[in-house]
Amino acid sequence: MSVLTTVSGTENSNMQMVVHEMQPRDCERWDQFVLSCSEATFFHRAGWKNVIEQAFNHKTWFLYVESNGEIQGVLPLAEIKSFLFGHSLSALPFCVYGGVAANNDVARKKLESAAIELAKKQKVDYLEYRNMSPVHQDWPTKDLYVTFRKTIDQDIEKNLLAIPRKQRAMIRKGIKFGLESDIDEDIERFFIAYSGSVHRLGTPVFSKKYFQMLKQTFAQDCELMTIHKNGETISSVMSFYFRDEVLPYYGGGTGDARKWAANDFMYWELMRRSCEKGYKTFDFGRSKRSTGSYSFKKNWGFEPQPLYYEYQLIKSSQIPNHSPSNPKYKLFIQTWQRLPLFVANRIGPFIVKNLG
Repeated sequence: MSVLTTVSGTENSNMQMVVHEMQPRDCERWDQFVLSCSEATFFHRAGWKNVIEQAFNHKTWFLYVESNGEIQGVLPLAEIKSFLFGHSLSALPFCVYGGVAANNDVARKKLESAAIELAKKQKVDYLEYRNMSPVHQDWPTKDLYVTFRKTIDQDIEKNLLAIPRKQRAMIRKGIKFGLESDIDEDIERFFIAYSGSVHRLGTPVFSKKYFQMLKQTFAQDCELMTIHKNGETISSVMSFYFRDEVLPYYGGGTGDARKWAANDFMYWELMRRSCEKGYKTFDFGRSKRSTGSYSFKKNWGFEPQPLYYEYQLIKSSQIPNHSPSNPKYKLFIQTWQRLPLFVANRIGPFIVKNLG
């Protein structure tokens, strides 16, 4: 896919902008651009193309625009076709942040034009951008999600004291119980804690293959930390590292996690380790408003920051609502919670792959 346009204007009068679809040979320079672009996130990395295609069998288009051989902007897109949940083109499914990351407005407009053209060609219901900041004032926006981000102090003790007293007491409780942490190279212990946790919430679980591919693709930038007591797995978290940020992304605990304050200890242990390594931002990730995870993160002293999920409606007349809080999913959630765990783990991946 390539579109050639000569850019007008004094500064760019001799510059041409061309939109391409990323090929394997482009991955290295794509990631170099992502690392250097202030708008880019971990979820703009080239590796997501292989993860989404191989783990979920979804079609992707990773578009970039270049001028004089230099990348000026990127837009990773993936298409989901689902009988239950509709037909979408998003930047990017299974990721909390997305949309265009560009060095200038000309590059941004080129990529957006190419995306809308692609959305119409594929006859999707809608095109979705998962922006951290508002971009299109005239596009419908979903005011459902917030993110929680906070600067990590260089002093470990100052980070602990910055956590509100009641939450700090829960962390000390976990320490008192003698909980310990390990860094794992495989996903086995993580999957035990995570799959049981989401099952109790009534949510379909991702496949083991997905987590294995994340670890394989992002290697040392994808870390698995497991909390245990006397060798027994209590909780575990998969975190991503990007520039000077740490992002605990998937996490969960067994039925004993609450008793031992394991999740409280786990996130503090991750913050403590990240502080020692010199990371400067703790990204606690996305939560839906008025949910348990939302309240949990606020209890740590993090302030919610709105996320701007914007939609260009193509065939649909309204934005999607796949949230578990949607009343039409209530019966499904209750039924799912009653399924045996081994059954939920077997059929869950076939459902969740279409949610994005």
